[in-house]
Formats: sequence, structure tokens, C-alpha cells
Amino acid sequence: MNHVLWNLGLKWLARFFSHIARWLTGIEIHPGATIGRRFFIDHGMGVVIGETAEIADDCTLYHGVTLGGTSWQKGKRHPTLMSNVVVGAGAKVLGPITVGSGVRIGSNAVITRDVPDDGTVVGVPGRLVRKHSAEDKRAEEKRNATAEKLGFDAYGATKEAPDPVATAINRMLDHIHVMDERMQSMCAALKQLGTEIDVSHLPDLGPCEIQSTEGPEEAEPEKIEGE
Repeated sequence: MNHVLWNLGLKWLARFFSHIARWLTGIEIHPGATIGRRFFIDHGMGVVIGETAEIADDCTLYHGVTLGGTSWQKGKRHPTLMSNVVVGAGAKVLGPITVGSGVRIGSNAVITRDVPDDGTVVGVPGRLVRKHSAEDKRAEEKRNATAEKLGFDAYGATKEAPDPVATAINRMLDHIHVMDERMQSMCAALKQLGTEIDVSHLPDLGPCEIQSTEGPEEAEPEKIEGE
């Protein structure tokens, strides 16, 4: 409604209602900002959206996010978010830059440059830590399938973060997936040669169990199911 009033030239009325909205919600959206459909603000206290900001469909902002300008010059001064962008809590996206579709911006990051589609950006200043390609998506699907087979979720807490532990687990899952495919091919070839392979004794790949004793004595080594 405020945006419509602003475009009709009733700027003082639009600013008046936007100030009421800010007082009620803690979210400051300039009436001149252009916002698409299904825009979602989660825990919006402290969110600031500037006059020339443009937000496409299906974008999400968390609390403390600023879509701000870096100059007083007229014209485009605020960022443009393409569709399906998620901006983490406290992040600052500044200047007349473009954030591509499917981008994920980490909490408290400061972004002052364009971000390509399907990227993940973290840090101050913001740096691109991951660019999702079609090959990455296929590899991620394989990892998810392997992780589900093993009985755990490798992305439980670090799906979008450049965590070295998560990276190591991802590589392990890739390796396990390749080895599993090769093993199946070898078993199929051996069966064609008339060899019977008994796999009934293989242990179940379930979660690990850690057992320890209480008291001054040292804890027993970790015991992994199947050893």
C-alpha cells in the first residue's frame, strides 16, 4: 500500500504509514522499494530496506538485515535481490549491486559486490565460498543417498557453511559412493564367472556408539558397532 501511495506522488502519506509500520514491527521498508511475491521476513526486528532496493519473488530475510546504500547520489543506490535469495541474520548488502538467483548469504556478512547465481557468500568483506553447478547438485544428491544409506545426515549443521569437517565428510561420502559402485560391478562380474559371494555376514552400517567408564580411571576407547 505504501509503495502504491509513493508511486501516486503521495510521498508524505506513504512515509507516514511506513513510520507507523516501523513503530509496530521494528521493520523499516522505504515506500519506494520494489518487493516481489512471497517475500518473507523471519524475526524482522532491525531489518532496513532502502528506497531503490528491488526484491524479486521467494526471497527471505532474517533479523538485522540491511539492504542499504553507500552514497547520497540520485538514482539506483540500493541492491537488487533476484529470486529465491536467503539473507542470514545481521548481514549487510550495500550499494547498487545484484545478488543472483538462489544465492545464500551468511549471517553478519557484508556484501558490496555482485554475487553470481546459486552462490554462497560469507565473511567481511563477503567472499564467494561456493558456486553451485549442475555437477555439484548431482554430487550432492549422491552424497545424500549415501548418507541416508549409512544412517546419518552429513549436513546436519553445516550445509551452507565452509566447515572443513563437513568438507571432509563430503569427500568421504563421495569416495564411499564410488567404491560401492565398483564393488557392485566386481560382484556382478564374479557372479557371471560362476562365483558365489556371501555378503550376509557384513555388519550393519549404523551410527557409532561411544562407551566410557565413570570415575578416575581413563575412559575406554571408542567402540564402533561392527568391530
